[in-house]
Amino acid sequence: MENVFYFLASLTLLCALMVVISKNPVHSIIFLIITFFTISGHYILLNAQFLAAVNIIVYAGAIMVLFLFVIMFLSISKNERDHKTSTITKITGTIAGGLLFIVMIAALKDAEVGSYNAENFDSQIGMVENLGKVLFTKYLLPFEIVSVLFLVAMVGAVMLGKKEVGDRHF
Repeated sequence: MENVFYFLASLTLLCALMVVISKNPVHSIIFLIITFFTISGHYILLNAQFLAAVNIIVYAGAIMVLFLFVIMFLSISKNERDHKTSTITKITGTIAGGLLFIVMIAALKDAEVGSYNAENFDSQIGMVENLGKVLFTKYLLPFEIVSVLFLVAMVGAVMLGKKEVGDRHF
């Protein structure tokens, strides 16, 4: 089981790195889909089968199709993609990455690694029934606030996409 984790972890990191350094946006999306599948493998190792299925359906399915559609719709030519980045952009990116690295080190500095105890292990911890109980008891208020936020986002998207009477249609 430990070898499967290390294989999935290394494949996840490799594909995530390829998402960033890939020159072709379609290849970048394919690597992102593989990354989502490997993260779903991690969910299965953690006994969270529902989250693994939702990750594959929502992210690897719907969101990636949307990203691919937008990239194909924009139809960026090769000449538009081959632009040089300025030195200040590279310096800013390096500083931002370094600060993120420092924040991650500071957050992980005090983290405690738990140990596995076979006597207290609950195999039903990641199942749908337990997830529903936690969402609708302990986290009911944040769950409802997020649902209102999604409703406001949908209304905002409809209002932004709505055509006015005098607008021209292309």
